[in-house]
Amino acid sequence: MRKGSWKSTPNAVYEINYHFVWSTKYRKSVLVPPVDETLKKVFAQTADEHGYEMLGMEVMPDHVHLFLSAPPAVSPAVIAKILKGTSARRLFLAHPQLKHRLWGGHLWNPSYYVGTAGHVSAETIKRYIEEQKTHADVDSPSESSRRSGD
Repeated sequence: MRKGSWKSTPNAVYEINYHFVWSTKYRKSVLVPPVDETLKKVFAQTADEHGYEMLGMEVMPDHVHLFLSAPPAVSPAVIAKILKGTSARRLFLAHPQLKHRLWGGHLWNPSYYVGTAGHVSAETIKRYIEEQKTHADVDSPSESSRRSGD
């Protein structure tokens, strides 16, 4: 593993990256210039305020893709809630005309997609876990004693 990519909190060392995707309410194409640039700034600022590291971001006219890293104590549901809620409030303040284009004044569809990504694949982790028993047997003190003739 690349140690340089690890992050830490007082209680954990981690490398957890999330890919989020969510759409605007009714898939309305409202995230167009200059709204899209405002939204990118809002996402970056909000992520920074909450201790998330924004690794990638793309704003499409009717949906967004965010790739970010967050501490393990923060659930993906909380991250989505914070980013969606804060961005909606700040966008409506910066671009009040958005509320008129969306029925009911809601910016985001309530659902979202989230996937995780780290440095290693699921297969590598499974193999590592399966190999632990083999390594533990070889490295255990009782095994060493038996090999040395004690």
